[in-house]
Amino acid sequence: MRKPRILVTGAAGKTGSVVVAELLKAGYPVRALVRREDSRSARFERLGAEIAVADMSDVERIADALNDVQGAYYCPPFDPYMIQGAAAFAVAAKESRLEHIVGVTQWLASPSHPALMTRQHWLVDRLFSMIPGIAHTIVRPGFFADAYLVPIRLAAHLGLFPWIYGDSRNAPASNEDIARVAVAALKSPARHAGKVYRPTGPELLGGKDMAEAIGLAVGRSIKVVPTPTWLFMKSARQAGLSIDVLSALHYYIDDHRRGAFELGAPTSDVLDVTGQPPEEFAAIARRYAALPENRPTLNNRLRTAAQFLIAPLKPGLNLGRYQRQLRCPVPSQPQLTHESRVWRREHTLNAQVSVAPELHAQRA
Repeated sequence: MRKPRILVTGAAGKTGSVVVAELLKAGYPVRALVRREDSRSARFERLGAEIAVADMSDVERIADALNDVQGAYYCPPFDPYMIQGAAAFAVAAKESRLEHIVGVTQWLASPSHPALMTRQHWLVDRLFSMIPGIAHTIVRPGFFADAYLVPIRLAAHLGLFPWIYGDSRNAPASNEDIARVAVAALKSPARHAGKVYRPTGPELLGGKDMAEAIGLAVGRSIKVVPTPTWLFMKSARQAGLSIDVLSALHYYIDDHRRGAFELGAPTSDVLDVTGQPPEEFAAIARRYAALPENRPTLNNRLRTAAQFLIAPLKPGLNLGRYQRQLRCPVPSQPQLTHESRVWRREHTLNAQVSVAPELHAQRA
């Protein structure tokens, strides 16, 4: 029996690339959607994927990419026009008679969050669930383990682990586990249609727990360094994070500190959906510690020390001006996740629900 063709958006991303590889390994015909042809798309071609090049908001190119496709992995780009791309995808999906969408959004997704991206993630979930005749599965991870391992170079070379989240904890999932949940759903649409999954790692960890695991991975003692948000934001900008990401991230830091990623975590979704237990943080840290830039060489140590010393001198970001320039709509009463009754209800149920009564109650 011929297996369905799967379109993977964000194919060059952290989860999309794993989804492409896992589906090809399982014998599925895969069309990998990328913004441009480069070494990553060439690697997908060598693995056997078909390549489609398109911007997510280009409805005609997206329609071409969805031709003769039965299932899709949808990972929206993190930019201010996310909802436009999702609307274009929904129109093209309906016209092409797509059968199933597995969409990756956010643990924090809620309708009144101060971060534009998070409000849009919530709307994308609703939009896709409303397309007639198309099954929809939602995957909502929290901060990836990858996010906590961005400063592993500092840990490896200077023995420092910056921590901005106070006493809060998370059970972060690996890129690979999040992707494998999506792949399992793509393989069995009937079983996973209408479901919401929140993949996590196996246990809740705080800063000291993560520092200990990273220390074992890099082979040295690691000190947790409480870090102010302004310094973290400068360092993140220096590391290449876009202002689009940073404009949301400073809200997520506050969510994290207030325990948003602890509520309902850890889940058993990775094991339940894939049949395999989630990766432990220590195992993920070992994989990152083995990367060339994290190995204990003199050049790596000097480069890391220079970047560490320069970070405080970097210019700051005027996020307020950035948001005003976007001229995007804002909620009348912005709410972080712990304040949102909609988010708490949906998160607790861990399933798609009608939120109309909650929205009415919130406005009352």
